[in-house]
This record gives sequence, structure tokens and C-alpha cells, in this order.
Amino acid sequence: MKKRIFSGAQPTGELHIGNYLGALKNWVALQDEYEPFYCIVNLHAITLPQDPKMLRKKTLDLARIYLAAGIDPERSTIFIQSDVPEHVELTWILSSIARMGELERMTQFKDKGKGNTERAGVGLFTYPILMASDILLYQTDLVPVGQDQKQHLELCRDLAERFNRDFGETFKLPDPYIPPVGASIKSLQDPAKKMSKSDENPNASIFLLDDADTITKKFKRAVTDSGTEITFDDSRPAIANLLTIYQLLTGKTSDECVAHFEGNGYGQFKTEIADAAIEYLRPFQERVKQCDDASLEAILKSGAEKARSIASVTLADVYEKTGIR
Repeated sequence: MKKRIFSGAQPTGELHIGNYLGALKNWVALQDEYEPFYCIVNLHAITLPQDPKMLRKKTLDLARIYLAAGIDPERSTIFIQSDVPEHVELTWILSSIARMGELERMTQFKDKGKGNTERAGVGLFTYPILMASDILLYQTDLVPVGQDQKQHLELCRDLAERFNRDFGETFKLPDPYIPPVGASIKSLQDPAKKMSKSDENPNASIFLLDDADTITKKFKRAVTDSGTEITFDDSRPAIANLLTIYQLLTGKTSDECVAHFEGNGYGQFKTEIADAAIEYLRPFQERVKQCDDASLEAILKSGAEKARSIASVTLADVYEKTGIR
């Protein structure tokens, strides 16, 4: 049997090219080798304030993006997190064995709490437990994660091991899948930071639905490093980031990318990256427009039914072992 993978994205903000190249592109490629479960994690989204109508719209928009990116509902299970109540039920069980100190060490809680964790919502604090439930319900083997989520996955493994020790073998221990290239696309305006959906600088990110003119302008405004050589060099992170984007858009090797731009100036360099991004996103953007509501709802309903058929078995085992049922 194929090993199982689980991953998801929040329906907040606008997905950017870093999300596509660092996550969605890999999700699509993994469909052939694994049995994937790809979730729209709308329950995670409400750990921070959301407009209810906009949240629902963005939830469905994100499902369209999954499909347009090439995630195939015949090979992958696509569903909305809140359509599978077992996620919340397992979260309560795992909350009972999690430790306050473990959650207090989570760096994302400190970052999103913005230095005032006393006023942060409890959901933001327990977010990693819900993430663990997402993963463990499906007896997941592999979790595609960015570097910023590795700490959460380590907690997931710790909770699974603790439950297995205290109540008997129940959960698989999932391993991270971090792609060797493009796992962390950086901001076009500050290569020390990840490209982000929530960046206040509109020129920092290339959003998946940006039009051609906008993409060109953003790349032209991208920061560069001192010097003129276009090469992968850790001491010149802005150029290395742009080259990484070009490499992932074109499928060239790192050596081929460097050779291609040898002798070119930054102006030509940025123009070619912009052109590559526009052409890469063009068919994706057309597929987003073609995804009708009726087909989308049918796919999400079918995905939720399949997800529940597996999640409910895991939860029933948990309830039996803990004496709840």
C-alpha cells in the first residue's frame, strides 16, 4: 500500500508564488507516490480574527486553487477541516496529555502573539494540538512542512509517542518532508524573511492571481545585493532567492541557471524571471476561472466523506483505549 501524506493551508490572505513553489507544486508531485490528504484548515484560521463571509469565500477559493494547481481528486482527498468533526474531538483528547510548557515553547505562538501573549486567544495557544490531530487522525506517514512548522511536527510526534506509551499502540509517528529546493522562498523586499501572505509591503510577494503587469513591476522592484555577479551565494541572499525562484519556475539545474545569466545585468535578470513567472502562472490562473461551484462542492463533499471514513476509525480506537466508549 502507498504511504499516506497529510498537509493543509489556511484560507487567509492571498497565496503567493512561494506557497506554490514551496508547497503546492510538491503536493502535486507527491500524488503519484503517496496517498495524499490535502485539507483547507479553516479551523486554524479562526485562531486570529476573521470576517465570517470572507472566510467562507476564501475557503472555497483555496479549494479552487488546489484543483487548479493540479491536485487531482481522483488521486488525492481534498476536504475542508470543519467538515470532519473528528479533528476537534481528537484535539480535546490530545489536549489532556499535552503539557503547558510544551506549548509555551512554540515560537509561532510567540510570533503571532506579537509580544502580548497574555491577551492572545487560547486557540492560538493550542493551535499545535489541532495540527497534531489533523495529522494523526489519518495515520500519516509523511507531512510536507516548511521549516517554520517543524517544531509543531515534533510536538505532534511527542504527543503520539506519549499516547502510545500510556494507552497502547495507536498512532503512526509521522516524518517531515521538506523539499531540497524552494522550501522557503524569501520576500522580494527583504530576503531575510519568508515571502508572506500577510506582509504589509505589497511588493514583497508575487500572489498567484496577480496579473502580468503587476508581476513585472514587483520583480523590477525586487531588492538585490551589492556586486554584479548572478550566482547562488549565501552571502548574497537576494540574488540567490531570485535565482531559486527562476530555477523552480523553469526546471533548470542551478548550474544551468547561473550559466544562463552569465554576463547579464540585473535588469535583464529580473525581466526574465518576471516573464517566466507570468508564463508559469498563466494556465493555472485560467484553471482557477474554469472551476464551477457545483463541481467544487461535489469534490469537497466526497473528500469529506472519505476523510471521515478514516478519521472515525482512528477516533473510535482512541475512545476505546481511553475508556470513553
